[in-house]
Amino acid sequence: MAPKKGGSNKSRGSATEDVEETLQAVVLADTFETRFEPFTLDKPRCLLPLANTPLIEYTFEFLANAGVEEVFLYGGAHSDQLEGYINGSKWRAPSSPFKQFTFLKSTSTSVGDVMRDLDGKHLITGDFLVVSGDVISNLPIEGALAKHRARRQADKNAIMTMVLREAGNNHRTKASSVSPVFVVDPTKDRCLHYEEVDHHSSESSRLNIDPEIITTFSEIDIRQDLIDCNIDICTPDVLSLWSDSFDYQTPRKQFLYGVLKDYELNGKTIHTYIIEDHYVARVRNLKAYDAVTKDVVSRWAYPLCPDTNLLPGHNYELRKGTLYQEQDVTLARSCVVGRRTVIGQGTSIGDKTNIKDTVLGRNCKIGKNVTLDGAYIWDNAVIGDGSSVRQAIIADGVVLGNNCIVEPGALLSYGVRIANCVTVSEGRRITKATREEDGDSHPSDPKIVGGGGEGYEYVPYDEDAEETASNASSGLIYNLANLSLSTESISTLSSEISDYGGSRSGSFATSTSDDEEQDSHFVQDAAASVFDSLRDGVSSDVVQLELVSLRMTANASDHEVRRAVASAFMKHAAQLIEGGQGAGDVVRDMFGKYHEIIERALFDRDSATKSDQVDFLLLLQQDLTHRNRGETVLLFAAKELYELEVVEEEAYEQWWADERSSNGEEMRKVRSQTQHFIDWLANAEEESSEEEESDEE
Repeated sequence: MAPKKGGSNKSRGSATEDVEETLQAVVLADTFETRFEPFTLDKPRCLLPLANTPLIEYTFEFLANAGVEEVFLYGGAHSDQLEGYINGSKWRAPSSPFKQFTFLKSTSTSVGDVMRDLDGKHLITGDFLVVSGDVISNLPIEGALAKHRARRQADKNAIMTMVLREAGNNHRTKASSVSPVFVVDPTKDRCLHYEEVDHHSSESSRLNIDPEIITTFSEIDIRQDLIDCNIDICTPDVLSLWSDSFDYQTPRKQFLYGVLKDYELNGKTIHTYIIEDHYVARVRNLKAYDAVTKDVVSRWAYPLCPDTNLLPGHNYELRKGTLYQEQDVTLARSCVVGRRTVIGQGTSIGDKTNIKDTVLGRNCKIGKNVTLDGAYIWDNAVIGDGSSVRQAIIADGVVLGNNCIVEPGALLSYGVRIANCVTVSEGRRITKATREEDGDSHPSDPKIVGGGGEGYEYVPYDEDAEETASNASSGLIYNLANLSLSTESISTLSSEISDYGGSRSGSFATSTSDDEEQDSHFVQDAAASVFDSLRDGVSSDVVQLELVSLRMTANASDHEVRRAVASAFMKHAAQLIEGGQGAGDVVRDMFGKYHEIIERALFDRDSATKSDQVDFLLLLQQDLTHRNRGETVLLFAAKELYELEVVEEEAYEQWWADERSSNGEEMRKVRSQTQHFIDWLANAEEESSEEEESDEE
């Protein structure tokens, strides 16, 4: 992705004003945390690959698109590696959007030390951004900047604006143990109090708000539904406050809390900018690493996707099933590569190997009969025949022997070798690196890596446990704020038999009870919006954004989103068919262009019970009961959704067996032609099973 050139306004006035117009950014490459050990024993965290692109690249793309012209990058651990990488990157090239790029080495041990060091260097001349080197975002920052500058112009004591993401109280990325609570004056977007609530501690499970805040402000919001983006817009006064208090080490729990608490002394105000859309995430722990990778691969962070090819030399292409593949990849004819998979250049995959939801780096050698499910395999790794890796990370240069099992949560760091027939148990961390704290080399442990293996079990210190707990709530921020990607939150009320087989009084109307009247407004509005977009040929991404906005406004359920999408798609298909186009061509073109809209409303792919997919098929079937050629359209729709791998075979079986699909004469009639397709699926599955049994014999 070519970085967007950040331009400053033309000179209009004094030199001082010109300097202030230059947007600067401070990037904290070292987070002073241990959550990515043992990988960070060998490499700086911001250079770890996410979807085969170093984390720091995403951060720089965000800053370039924000119009930043001067960057100050603070290195910490392994700063020589980071400096070498930056010097050879496009960000140092003459075409870089950054007019000035300064790499600063530091012996700091906290964010507070970095900010005080920066204050002493007198490099900051005006407004500046502070971000961590693991931020991934497609957020346009102009709106937040404009509000910050207008506020600062009116009040010089307004020194900082925090970008926060509205995510709902039950968002799946919120921590169950610790939650940040922001007390805000909504009339001025001013943060009045900040506190972290530990749900597991009886002593700190309640807020301690100064009564004066309640009596002074006529209106306050106590927000526990916000996720911290760790993107701050600051004035130079922020650095002065850091320097005035040498005990401040962390940005929120100490600096923010302290500045707000001492308002009567310092007179400084800190404000919030709360967003409801766009993708913002910080890869601050391994759980976030897994979730953000899946979001990037699934194109939630568009245009930050593998096929954008952020790095020079990358040549990823997007293929069917959200498969991203570079050139010079060798795939055995009998291997199976599933959805949401990334394969780097020079990688080879052996016979009968099964891969899905996996990122494979460059020059990896994957043997025969290997299973990779939810795995992260970095560059130059070797996976032996018959081995299995599930939801684990395999770092550069790791050699995994034949018939090994790597269980979920395991971490194999750089250069580790695992002997044949070894099981790496769940959550185990293995490394060859020397721990800086003790400086001693560790011999390989045959009990862990097997005879002839290389590596030992790494047991992290407990020093970061409290930090991990206190910051766990600042994980991910999703484009769909209220969208849960687990099946646990999916409404079961929407799957009642009474939802199907009812009469239809209008194009987008559905049979609803009085209790569902409000929900039906969302379905009608959303269906109308999607239909208009399909008719006008609007891109899939834009359609999705509009649907997200409507959903968040109405707080609609997953089922209601699927109902709106099904209704819009079928109405659009019906109009095209009435205009003379063939039903098969209409369905193929429409689903081929817009199938991602359907995919993003289905969250049961990893579940045995395909409730979401069955729900969508039932909604299509119900909508087509009163449309011309409904039987034919349903047949083509079922076949196309299967070809696009949007709906799985198990879902068709469960749909056909579901009593709702045959509830009433109309439902039975509209599915009649699809019987041939269902029979074909059943026969194909039987033949596949027979072939597998024959191969085993």
